[in-house]
Amino acid sequence: MSLWATKSIAALRAEADATGERSLKRTLSALNLTMLGIGAIIGAGIFVLTGLAAALHAGPAVPLSFVVAAIACGFAGLCYAEMASAVPVAGSAYTYSYATMGEFVAWIIGWDLVLEYAMGAATVGVGWSGYLVSLLDYLGIHLPTAITSAPLRFCSAADVTNAVTACAHAGWNPTGSLVNLPAMVIVLLATAILVVGIEESAKVNNLIVILKIAVVVMFVIFGVRYINVGNWHPFIPPNTGTFGQFGWSGVFRGAGLIFFAYIGFDAVSTAAQEARNPQKDMPVGILGSLFICTVLYILVSLTLTGLVKYDELNVAHPVAYAVEHVQQLNWLTPFITIGAVLGLGSVVLVMLLGQSRVFYSMSRDGLIGPWAGKVHPRFRTPYLSTIYVGLIVAVVTGTFPIQILGELVNIGTLLAFVLVCAGVWILRGKRPDLERPFRTPLVPLVPILGILSCFGLMATLPGDTWLRLLVWLLIGFVIYFSYGRKHSVLQREREEG
Repeated sequence: MSLWATKSIAALRAEADATGERSLKRTLSALNLTMLGIGAIIGAGIFVLTGLAAALHAGPAVPLSFVVAAIACGFAGLCYAEMASAVPVAGSAYTYSYATMGEFVAWIIGWDLVLEYAMGAATVGVGWSGYLVSLLDYLGIHLPTAITSAPLRFCSAADVTNAVTACAHAGWNPTGSLVNLPAMVIVLLATAILVVGIEESAKVNNLIVILKIAVVVMFVIFGVRYINVGNWHPFIPPNTGTFGQFGWSGVFRGAGLIFFAYIGFDAVSTAAQEARNPQKDMPVGILGSLFICTVLYILVSLTLTGLVKYDELNVAHPVAYAVEHVQQLNWLTPFITIGAVLGLGSVVLVMLLGQSRVFYSMSRDGLIGPWAGKVHPRFRTPYLSTIYVGLIVAVVTGTFPIQILGELVNIGTLLAFVLVCAGVWILRGKRPDLERPFRTPLVPLVPILGILSCFGLMATLPGDTWLRLLVWLLIGFVIYFSYGRKHSVLQREREEG
């Protein structure tokens, strides 16, 4: 049995167009797909990570970090758009890798995407909980701390010497809480919406996206009047002697940190099998959401660092902190908080959508159990994979701290982008005759630039993140060689043929 056996494009397209008990419902338009992308992208990037990247890495030059990350995403987005139009099947980078680089590479990236989407949903769920608690406090409703944070937190040696963190020793420390209940609630609510149907999920997401874009635009329009240009000087603060803290190295380290903000357009491609006209609509959804969100990120980060000195933004709610800091903007506080609650909630929805669709695709190919491929007879959604993933993510979200949950998301996303860029390059050589409604320009230059830029951002991530990714992949190898390879539909077809 060959580890490098590829699935034919014709077979993938036939599966996507087939009807029956395992088929998905095609209801998403180009607008729906664009809104899905915006729903996933506008969230943690604006409401949490912008301040962190400015305070710790890039200073007022954080808009440049967004531009660097957007360039890397732009190369990858062009490659995603071609693959999504040529191979309009659920599964995103997993399916694309199966068609170009073989089953083993597809398994690696599929297993990687499982971690990316699950931990992405969990990370954002914890952030959502923090903003909800803040909103309730503003309204005079105070939830007990026993049900609003994880029971444990992981402390570094530096945390032990910091009186604010209340860490008794390095490693795991009890917080006194029992569970992060609000974080679990948002995950379970998103799971229920996804089970009911993709059309209903898209409608909920569209409404949330409209509301949170309105909040972001309000922050920029009203905030720009109170910008202190002195806060932008020096625009790129001198390097402190530590790699990645200010200077150009800080701009690039900031780009590696905020890359988490851009993974939404990747999630769009997982819904290809539920698009009405995927060959036309998928490129619009992927590239449209990426462009709109990049513009918004740049405007928000410029406004944020103009309102507040960058070294004050190392807080969990930087945008809310900025409007609280400027007296004339205090009235925006509840709107910003509500926007964050809605924005982060829609990110959880799209992350769980992507996770369940990857499982659906892997089950269809026999690499994991048939349970993940079961489609609800009425709602036409992969309901078992959605429910099981939702329950597991809810438990993880309620019990683990945000710093542990978020560490692997970026490196997993970047690895997926590298393989998609490589896939476009390979497929152009192997199948030049393939119908491509959207064609990536300047191949192989654009794919090569995408690979290099994504690898460059991966290089800025700490070594322990690479180690944890390796451990996760080793677990995946055990599952593949003990189950997936033996039950692979493609391998069985090759043996019978």
